[in-house]
Amino acid sequence: MKKFRAAILGAGLCLAATAIAGCSSGDKPFERPAPQVGFVTVAPSAVPIAVSLGGRTVAFETSEVRPQVNGIIQKRLFTEGSFVRAGQPLYQIDASLYRAAVRQAEANLAAAKASAEAATARANRYKPLAAQEAVSQQDYVDAEAQARQAQASVAQASAALETARINLRFTTVSAPISGRIGRSLVTTGALASAAQAQPLAVIQRVDPIYVDIQQSAAELTSLRQALAKGELSAGSTSVRLKLDDGTTYPLPGTVEFSDITVDESTGTVTLRARFPNPQGLLLPGSFVTAIFDQAVQPSAFLVSQGAVQRDFDGSAFVYVVESDGKGGNKAKRRKVVADRTSGTDWVVTSGLKQGDKVITQGLGNVRQDADVRPVPASAPQRVGPPPGKPGAQPGKPG
Repeated sequence: MKKFRAAILGAGLCLAATAIAGCSSGDKPFERPAPQVGFVTVAPSAVPIAVSLGGRTVAFETSEVRPQVNGIIQKRLFTEGSFVRAGQPLYQIDASLYRAAVRQAEANLAAAKASAEAATARANRYKPLAAQEAVSQQDYVDAEAQARQAQASVAQASAALETARINLRFTTVSAPISGRIGRSLVTTGALASAAQAQPLAVIQRVDPIYVDIQQSAAELTSLRQALAKGELSAGSTSVRLKLDDGTTYPLPGTVEFSDITVDESTGTVTLRARFPNPQGLLLPGSFVTAIFDQAVQPSAFLVSQGAVQRDFDGSAFVYVVESDGKGGNKAKRRKVVADRTSGTDWVVTSGLKQGDKVITQGLGNVRQDADVRPVPASAPQRVGPPPGKPGAQPGKPG
């Protein structure tokens, strides 16, 4: 047993001596290779500034149906909630008094015309007699004046007849515009008055329809100043809508104008957009979210969100690939300004220049001034432990 232990001890000493001899033979120690990282070469582009603002739908046209004469409502001639056309009869007011007024006005006109004919004939007879001095000149002048007064009475009677006919026509209350009519606010048998405060019904035209959008006056002022300085360019007037249930309205709209007055209570300015609404999906008074490109950033960089990191103070930075001047590459930390996103990318407005190689893959192994092996981000990435020295075999030391 003692001989066996001595043999094992001797073999161990031989192996240790062999290892020491191998290490002292001039071989370099094992070096971990630089990590492989994927990069994207960035270039500036025009990036739209999309804004999302709350708004309310407003009817394109709204008309209150009101009576213009007094009387008892005899009939309602429409179906509540239906579509009505301009000029369509809606209510019938008792017209008996107004028909009588028309007949009286017609009689008054006939009497005025008869008096005018007699006065004109008298003046015509006096004219030659006055020339022959058979009648006095004053009698002729009086006859001419009476004839003109009679003609004026005819004109007055004609106007009274026209007024009576208009009032008779107003006993049929018609729709002033085409649109969807709401519920009737009066019933049959109610007294309608031309001076009443409450309308009979309300008609709204909802195709097209307006959306009033509220934007902070401070944001709008900053935008206008940036446009004036050339930092931004004007965006598109096309608007998309997100409904209150989270779905997107299928038809785009157009921004038509911005109000010139700031709401003192909210500090906002109203922007008005117009949308087609052929199916009547948008109802007046609904809350919606308007999304549109209010301006365009002419020279910004789009960087994937995973490549932009944040310091403890909230400032943004990225890693870029730079040459070390010796044929290798190093990772350099670069401060950037990235205040907003566009889709899945950060919009970087400062800190990068065209041609920079921004590291987007393999960031877990990247440190400031660390050696890296850059490959395009679209190239396949190696998965597994780093390789050993060239020529090394599995299971054997390098």
